[in-house]
Amino acid sequence: MPIQMRRLILVVASVVLLIAAAHAAGDDSPAWNPKQAAAYLDGRAEWWSTWPNAARDHETYCVSCHTAAPYALGRPALRSLLKETSPSAQERRLQENVMRRVKLWNEVAPYYPDQTRGLPKSSESRGTEAVMNALVLATRDAEAGALSAEAKSAFANMWALQMLTGDLKGGWAWLNFHYEPWEAPASPYFGASLAAIAIGTAPDGYAASAEAKDGIARLREFLGKGVTAQSPFNQLMIMWAS
Repeated sequence: MPIQMRRLILVVASVVLLIAAAHAAGDDSPAWNPKQAAAYLDGRAEWWSTWPNAARDHETYCVSCHTAAPYALGRPALRSLLKETSPSAQERRLQENVMRRVKLWNEVAPYYPDQTRGLPKSSESRGTEAVMNALVLATRDAEAGALSAEAKSAFANMWALQMLTGDLKGGWAWLNFHYEPWEAPASPYFGASLAAIAIGTAPDGYAASAEAKDGIARLREFLGKGVTAQSPFNQLMIMWAS
């Protein structure tokens, strides 16, 4: 077994053991309540979507790595437990926000323009947003069972910004505010993992499509070449992406 795979398995095993230990230590604690979990997630998403600092042009808001992405991935997982038949109002707001920015891709400003935040924030913003938009819409479409026109446009935007040369070849420019682990120097591996998850989540066999073939080959190379030097967080993300 390759050494990098052994390392990944050890990391995952450690996390599983920690979770098991926490459950064992908490036998007297109240049972986990999925309804309360959903209410908390919806509340945080509501707050973020109306927070002035998250507001962007064209009546949109920033789809953040640390708030919107976990919400977009985690909230649908509660749907079956709660016997819900449709997304919550907060999920729909996030999806509509993403669709608006995808539709206006050539008109909306980057989340953090170079002119106000310094170089190379425009490139970092565009790369990050392109991946996040594809992830949100692919996750939504997976429930519906068909890839939407908006999601196809989001993927097209994502592939257009994939790096073709340099250390990031196969990945994307990613926001770096020195906020570990989402927006930091090593976060392009986190972002590339999210891109792979979006591709694998997309319905209609998108991962096997001609549109995705070349980009996936570059993405595999990028994720594979740097896995051993990554943090446990990034290694877990890459393992999930695989």
